[in-house]
Amino acid sequence: MDTPKSCCAPQGPGRTPTAPSLATRASDDLKAALLATLVPLKGGFFTMGAASSRYPDDLDSPPRRVFVSPFRIARTSVTNRIFARFVAESGYRTTAEVEGWSYVFHLFLEDWTAWPDHPIQTPWWRKVDGSCWSAPEGPGSSIRNREDHPATHLSWFDAQALADFTGTRLPTEAEWEFAARGGLKGRRFPWGNDLVPASGHRHNTWQGHFPGANTAEDGFVGTCPADHYAPNGYGLHNMTGNVWEWVEDDFGPLPEANGLPPRDPVRRGDGQHKVIRGGSHLCHVSYCERYQVHSRTHNTPDSTTGHCGLRLAAA
Repeated sequence: MDTPKSCCAPQGPGRTPTAPSLATRASDDLKAALLATLVPLKGGFFTMGAASSRYPDDLDSPPRRVFVSPFRIARTSVTNRIFARFVAESGYRTTAEVEGWSYVFHLFLEDWTAWPDHPIQTPWWRKVDGSCWSAPEGPGSSIRNREDHPATHLSWFDAQALADFTGTRLPTEAEWEFAARGGLKGRRFPWGNDLVPASGHRHNTWQGHFPGANTAEDGFVGTCPADHYAPNGYGLHNMTGNVWEWVEDDFGPLPEANGLPPRDPVRRGDGQHKVIRGGSHLCHVSYCERYQVHSRTHNTPDSTTGHCGLRLAAA
């Protein structure tokens, strides 16, 4: 089966892959606010990956045993409120702001025909001038009443800048999956194997017919508050659905065992494609079923979209 990358990770042509350095560091108040969100995990052995791949090009199978050391990871993805504090203290300008545009899903635009579609992939991504983290749908939009939603339109460079500024880091891919599983073994989702358990929806994905009609049976058409649904067994919210999350690793095969389970693996390559995990509110079984704990895909580190953010970690 061909791998449908376009709903997950449209790549931005002509971007300048730079990561501006920040001369200052976060205030004690901002650091304290972030540290308060970090959940300590004991680490240990776990089985990473899937028994078989829904999309073979994602390289998410076969499964293998991996060991991760103790680490901390945020309860939620980084919210607009936290990112706004980072920008206010640092003066940082995101990739989308510097380049002057980002990709917006067509149904979120008042007149989507006014904006050009993705030049090589699909018509539902529109290249919108002026769209960025603080104006998610472009000129005239804002994050008002969405302060507790995940910050979006962030490149991997933006995620790394926030981590550097606050003395945190991005989780490795192995850490991310260990955390997403919440202590469960061999399950598809952070809560079990049923997409919609008897208790109701547990994450924010697409219902209806993609890409033209979202019935919002889970309560949301776009993003939802970062802590809206019940947490997994480790107290972490929305490890699947809502927004994709950048991790540290370059994209490639899962870590090799070489006779022994790899310890704290992190893939270093040429940096041209970074892993994103967790799926988003645009994932749907008919097109992009990447909302499971093992699901992965990748994008260029300068790419920005309205459904990609980050989650912070620390030792």
